[in-house]
Amino acid sequence: MAENKDYMIRQEDMGNIQIAEEVVANLATATALEVDGVGGLLSSNVSDLVGGKKLTAKGVRVDMENDGLVINLFLMIRYGCEISDVAGKVQHSVFSTLEGTTGFKVNAVNVHVGGISFN
Repeated sequence: MAENKDYMIRQEDMGNIQIAEEVVANLATATALEVDGVGGLLSSNVSDLVGGKKLTAKGVRVDMENDGLVINLFLMIRYGCEISDVAGKVQHSVFSTLEGTTGFKVNAVNVHVGGISFN
């Protein structure tokens, strides 16, 4: 395994399961971008504004807390869309996708709307 990657680790009876944070972040990104009304993810150093470690992928920060994942998505909403509706759909979709594909418990999917997309 690459030494510069961070991994989510869960111990099982037969050994450990390790999934790179980057894989989790990419799944969250792809899922969020599929939601109608999402105009994109923020790419600036948003992590400086919220503290903590740097973003794992463009617009996503992944943390492991209390044996579960905490996902922070920093995104833009398309102009004319209802922000709370789109954010709720993103939360639901990312939560379902990550629990279903990784097998890890998801404690929270936090959506931070940082802009409006006009395209």
